[in-house]
Amino acid sequence: MDDQIDRREFLKLASIGGVVFVSTLSNQHSAQAFSPKKDFFFVQLSDTHWGFDGKKVNPDAKGTLPKAIKELQGLEQKPEFIVFTGDLTQISDDASVRKQRMKEFKDIVSELSSFKVLFMPGEHDASLDNGEMYKEFFGATHYTWDHKGVHFIVIDNVSDPGGIIGKTQLQWLEDDLKLQKPDANIVVFTHRPLFDLYPQWDWTTKDGDAAIKLLMPFKNVTVFYGHIHQEHHHFTGHIAHHSAKSLMLPMPPAGSVPKREPILWVANEPYKGLGFREVKSLTKNRTFTIEEFGINAGTT
Repeated sequence: MDDQIDRREFLKLASIGGVVFVSTLSNQHSAQAFSPKKDFFFVQLSDTHWGFDGKKVNPDAKGTLPKAIKELQGLEQKPEFIVFTGDLTQISDDASVRKQRMKEFKDIVSELSSFKVLFMPGEHDASLDNGEMYKEFFGATHYTWDHKGVHFIVIDNVSDPGGIIGKTQLQWLEDDLKLQKPDANIVVFTHRPLFDLYPQWDWTTKDGDAAIKLLMPFKNVTVFYGHIHQEHHHFTGHIAHHSAKSLMLPMPPAGSVPKREPILWVANEPYKGLGFREVKSLTKNRTFTIEEFGINAGTT
């Protein structure tokens, strides 16, 4: 497959909207030229919350995910993979409802069969049964793979209802990192933020500092996560953390309102605050460029 992204397609996508944020793995915070031979890009979607029902928040609750899928199918250059970073479905105390929602979600995203698609759980998918039903539909909750000079790690910080990674998985992470060189290019996917963004709203991982401590000796680490339903950028030392928007409902910035509640739908600004992102991996220069895309109201 030709790894070069067509320039016209790049410019067309860039014109959709959003911002570009450069996370540089070598800790030099400036954009670099895009190398067409060894670089690649992937797409991150998060917090689809399939099964959510709240017309004041999203009257198109059954439309945003299909619209995003249609936009991905329309790309002239395929991403080398697509990753969903958790809360695939809306939680329910009724196991049969949770199962039905997972089945429906899986059926919908099966339209992306021409892409490599990866999943990880959110607390809505996994916290009620330690991820057992999630694993029936989507497989492992934490895993690794390597792609074009980048080591990818998926960390499960949601299956434990206490919002922790846990000693067993932390040992797994430590053992995996022992196999990596100090200057390895490492990308981590989690659902919750690993750092204490706003614990009052459950925007944290209680033992996330242990994971960060394990990652800190490595020079080139970037973390992508979901859970907070908005774009947010943060550094712990040299490690960059980037959150993704939701495809179902936007949330206010941490602490900006007394209570954590979804932002209500605005009729003259439909799909505001919702979207997905492309991440272009510039492996030669050890940088990632992030482009945020909103949902196109005209997509059906």
